[in-house]
Parts: sequence; C-alpha cells; structure tokens
Amino acid sequence: MLQKRVIPCLLLYKGGLYKTEKFKNPVYIGDPINAIKIFNEKEVDELIFLDIGASVENKEPNYRMIEDIASECFMPLCYGGGVKTIEQMKNIYAIGVEKISISSQAVINPSLLIEASNMFGNQSVVVTIDIKKDFWGEKKVFINSGKKNTKLNPMDFIKQIETLGAGEIVINSVDNDGVMRGYDVKLLRDIKAITKIPIIALGGAGGLNHIKEVFEVSRVDAVACGSLFVYQGPLKGVLINYPSHDDIIKTTF
Repeated sequence: MLQKRVIPCLLLYKGGLYKTEKFKNPVYIGDPINAIKIFNEKEVDELIFLDIGASVENKEPNYRMIEDIASECFMPLCYGGGVKTIEQMKNIYAIGVEKISISSQAVINPSLLIEASNMFGNQSVVVTIDIKKDFWGEKKVFINSGKKNTKLNPMDFIKQIETLGAGEIVINSVDNDGVMRGYDVKLLRDIKAITKIPIIALGGAGGLNHIKEVFEVSRVDAVACGSLFVYQGPLKGVLINYPSHDDIIKTTF
C-alpha cells in the first residue's frame, strides 16, 4: 500500500452507482460490482462507498448490497450511509467491511462514536464531515446529504470528533463536489493544523495535478476522488479508471 493513499469514492443510490455535482442531480454511472472488478484489476489501495439516499430517506443500510460489494472487493472497504446504531455496525463489520463512515449521526448522536471506537477500535471508525458555505458565505457542517445546516463551525466540530475517538476524518467539500476544479486546499490546510487525526480530502479532483497540490500544500494523509475515476474527457463520458501506481508515486512523493 502506498504511503499516501489515493482512494476512489463511489456513491450508491437506489442500488446503483451514481455521481453528483454539489450533492445535487444524481447521474447514473453503472453497476457498482462492475466498478469494483475494474478497481480490483487496477490494484486500488482501498474503496469508499457512500449510500447517499439511506440517511435522507431514513432507511436501514442495504446489507445485501453491502455483502455483494464486500465479497467482490479485494481491497480494504469503507462503507457509509444510514448507520445509526452499534447493532448495525456489528452487522456491517461481520459482512467483511473494514471501516464504517458515520456522518449525520456524528452530529445527532456523538455518543455513538465513543461506543463504536471503544468496541471496534478507532481504526475502524471514520467520520465524514460535509462542509458547505451557508447563505452568508460561512463554511458550516451540513448533514443529510448536504440538505440540513447544523450551523456548527467545522473547526470546533473536528476538535470534538477527535476527543470522541474517530480514527480518520473525511472532509467532503460540498461546494467542490463533482466540479473537478481542485480541492479546498486552504480549508484542508487549516484543518490539518488543528488535529492529529488522519485527514482524507474529498471533493474537487479533476486531475493528478489537483492531487499533487493538495498533498503538497495541505499535507493531508489521503485523497478520495469520485468524478476523476468515473469520467473521461470534457463531456464526462463514463469510464471507470485509476492511474498507474507509477503515476501516483510521481504525484504523491
């Protein structure tokens, strides 16, 4: 595994693989199992799957789908979406998922993080924080797939998450999602300055130059990419892809 991880982040919606732009207008990409098979061949470091409909629609995690995904994955797998209880986490870990991402519940029920990290180990517990500018242009923590403004300051929330036992934090920039114009480097740099928890940058990658920039400037521990690994060309034709390890090494070192 590379020292600096470059992770495909795939969005699940109604059983299919989708891509959004600024968390809106989901576009069907294809079958998640087919994407996994391609990433297996590419020897990807790890995969993140986020079910973008589960929490908003107040649904249980789709265990059958998660099992199908986990059984096909040859690399470490992180799943997020609709996870609200320790019992659900037990079921998902039992399926073979290595990490679980908690998002909305980290705000609604922060005690879940304490219990989960104590029971499963903080290396298995990830918190995904969706950050978006509010009406006044201030960056706030949003939940429910970017639909609800918690009015929480991201820096204050990250400090809280650190004390609760999160093993990693995914910083998901809603305003950069699917735009492919680069990460929110300044925000990520500021976050790295206040926490020792590994930070994964998500939202905005349009090329390897963006990955190189975010590693060099913000010093994040890993990057996650969606559009970059499912689209090709200016017209965004669907093509599941992943750069060679040689190209990644040139980018990350």
